[in-house]
This record gives sequence, C-alpha cells and structure tokens, in this order.
Amino acid sequence: MTKTQVYLGIGSNIDRETNIRDGLKELQKRFGDLTISPIYETEAFGFVGDDFYNLVVGLKTELAIEDLAKQLRDIEFQSGRCRNETRYSSRTLDVDLLLFANEIYEKHHVPRSDIMEFGFVLKPLCDIEPELKHPVTGETMSKLWEMFDSSREVMRKIPQSFDL
Repeated sequence: MTKTQVYLGIGSNIDRETNIRDGLKELQKRFGDLTISPIYETEAFGFVGDDFYNLVVGLKTELAIEDLAKQLRDIEFQSGRCRNETRYSSRTLDVDLLLFANEIYEKHHVPRSDIMEFGFVLKPLCDIEPELKHPVTGETMSKLWEMFDSSREVMRKIPQSFDL
C-alpha cells in the first residue's frame, strides 16, 4: 500500500515542552520518520492564556483519513486533553490535520483553513515544505507566506529542537 504525505499542526500552552515532546514521540512511534519544523512561540489567540509553542510535522501514513484523525485525537487525549474543552482555551496538546496529500476533505476540514489564517501554521509549514502547493489555491507555501500579513501576530522562533 502506498503511503500518503500528511502535515500536522501541533501546539501547546500547558507544560508545552513536555507535552509537545511526548506528542512527537508518540507520533514517531506510530508513524516512523517525522519532519519537524522550527518552533514558534505566539500569544494565545481568542482568549487570555499562556503563550503557545507551535510547529508543523510532516509524516507518511498508510491510514485512511478517518483512521488518522482518530489516532491524532487519541494522542491528544493521552496528553490529558478533555473532550469538552471550549474552542479557544489552553491546551495540553493540539494536533490538527492540516493537509492530507493534495486532497480536499470538507468533512475533516482539510486542507485546514488555519494554513491561510495564522502565521504560526503557515510559517512552519513553509519552513519544511516551501515548494508544497496548497490544494485549493495552487500557490506554494513560500508564495503564500510572502503574501501573508505577518503584522497581525507576534511570532518568536524558539532556538530549541526536540530530540526524540
């Protein structure tokens, strides 16, 4: 069976180093090799809370999108995430499916609109895959980043990586 290239947005603002490291280790255990972007620190969006660490991870999977989505939720719940959290609130671990190959799945919100809306999603995606084309616009991630109004949010690149 062929493997599908997928990209995930990962964020945390609760014990963020531990939760992100543990989430990455679990992703690596389940899916193998990961491509990990630089980490960006950003202020909480839509609520008052601690700053987030955000990054993007690329991986390959043989799973169908529904099965992948379930595994990603399982990883979030392993980190202590609750099912009844409000949309804009602190997170132990947030794992969002951004892209599933170049497919469009409205039911799963893929491609995720966050790519076009938030620098903390677009910039790390551009860092690891600048020539990747957005399935809807056809523009490369580097072109989308070039056109993005980054003045709307403050992002600080964190000089840290997660050794797995």
